[in-house]
Amino acid sequence: MDVTLVVLTVLVALGIGAGCGYFLRTILTQKGVTQARQSASIIIQEAEQQKKRLALEAKEESLKFRSSAEEEIRDRRNEVRRREQHVNNREEQAERRKESLEQRERNLNKNERGLEVLKENLEELRNQEEKRLEAVSGLTVGEAKEQLLEKAEQDIQQDLARRFRQIEELANEEAEQNARKVITLAIHRLASEVVSENTTAIVPIPSDDMKGRIIGREGRNIRAIEAATGVDVVIDDTPEAVTVSCFDPVRREIAKLAIAKLVHDGRIHPARIEDVVKKTREEVDQTIWKEGEQAAFEVGAQGMPIELIKLLGRLKYRYSYGENVLMHSKEVGHLAGMMATEIGADVKVAKWGGLLHDIGKALTHEVEGPHAEIGADIARKCGIPKPIEIAIREHHDDVKSSNEAFLVAAADAISAARPGARRDTLEHYVKRLEALEEVANSFSGVEKSYAIQAGREVRILVQPDSVDDTDAAILARNVAKKIEDNLVYPGQIKVIVIRETRNEEIAR
Repeated sequence: MDVTLVVLTVLVALGIGAGCGYFLRTILTQKGVTQARQSASIIIQEAEQQKKRLALEAKEESLKFRSSAEEEIRDRRNEVRRREQHVNNREEQAERRKESLEQRERNLNKNERGLEVLKENLEELRNQEEKRLEAVSGLTVGEAKEQLLEKAEQDIQQDLARRFRQIEELANEEAEQNARKVITLAIHRLASEVVSENTTAIVPIPSDDMKGRIIGREGRNIRAIEAATGVDVVIDDTPEAVTVSCFDPVRREIAKLAIAKLVHDGRIHPARIEDVVKKTREEVDQTIWKEGEQAAFEVGAQGMPIELIKLLGRLKYRYSYGENVLMHSKEVGHLAGMMATEIGADVKVAKWGGLLHDIGKALTHEVEGPHAEIGADIARKCGIPKPIEIAIREHHDDVKSSNEAFLVAAADAISAARPGARRDTLEHYVKRLEALEEVANSFSGVEKSYAIQAGREVRILVQPDSVDDTDAAILARNVAKKIEDNLVYPGQIKVIVIRETRNEEIAR
């Protein structure tokens, strides 16, 4: 019973609690709904306000955009109107130009027709004038043209000659100044001696009794000397001297030294002669080697092939116009190297080319041909570089293919032209001067000519009535050209043409 009551009590309590809870929940739910509705109402109001604000802003933006678009449209319309106006103006200008051109064309057509009429009238007048001139002058039009052309040609030739002379004088003056500077510097830096010798050598002997011993019984000693050395031994009335003559300077030197040794030793017989000549030849060969080596060292041509050193040493006993060729070659090598330094050319090529330019003279008795060609061929066979070979080959040519060849040729001329460097026989000297004067006198208008300065200058006096100043310049050039083509001479020859007028009157 009590349990039932308790259960009922519990159930009643539970029901009452559930009712109260439901009631409370209902109240709370209604309150939340009310609050939610209030919040929603506030949000809706704010949204309405935001919507109105956005609508207003959109309307304002739309108005602004519309206003700017209308303004841009107005601007574009104005631009289009301006362009249309510009195009219309251009069209009007083009139309006016077209009308002007048409008017010009009409005027030109009128002028052309007028010019044609004038041309016909002028042609008729010219024909009449030509006939009148032909009748007055007695010349046809063709003859008059020929005379005019001849006169114009003469005037042009004189003008050209005058201009040529002016240009040549300016160029020569400038080139001469530069050349003088370079050559003067080179010559001032070089001091060398001059050695001259003939094709004969004199061997001094202590007494005339030695001549008989040199000749020997029935001339056997002198024949042995001549056979061993290849020279001519001349024993004449010259006191205390024996003359050795030979075109080969090496053989002449060997004979001279051998005879001097035999005279000093006193034992002169064929066997002794052969022995002394053999030893003397070895000594001369050694001297040749030393001289060639010394020459290469002095000029600065280190590394020269042995064959060229031997040939270079042989030039010690070679003479050209009385000038020692070895000393001349060394001098040319020094001068060419110095001038190459001054103008910025290849110093090695200039030095080697100057030292070896006459190397062919060491073999001129053994090989046929010009010594320049012989020397160049020898240099090529010995492996000398091509520029040096060209300088050797071209040092006597009119045309040079390199600056170094010009320098070698100039140094060769400078060395040969020094006073006392070369000497010539009287007969050859006189013939050369006569040939110079003969060449000068072969031209028309020449009154007199004189070869002076040992044949290095020829002065020509011309007839002033038949040769003017322009013709004098042409005459000097032609004479120099003929001298170059027809004569052989060392160095250079200056040609001077003198034209003067003299007026004389006698006071009584």
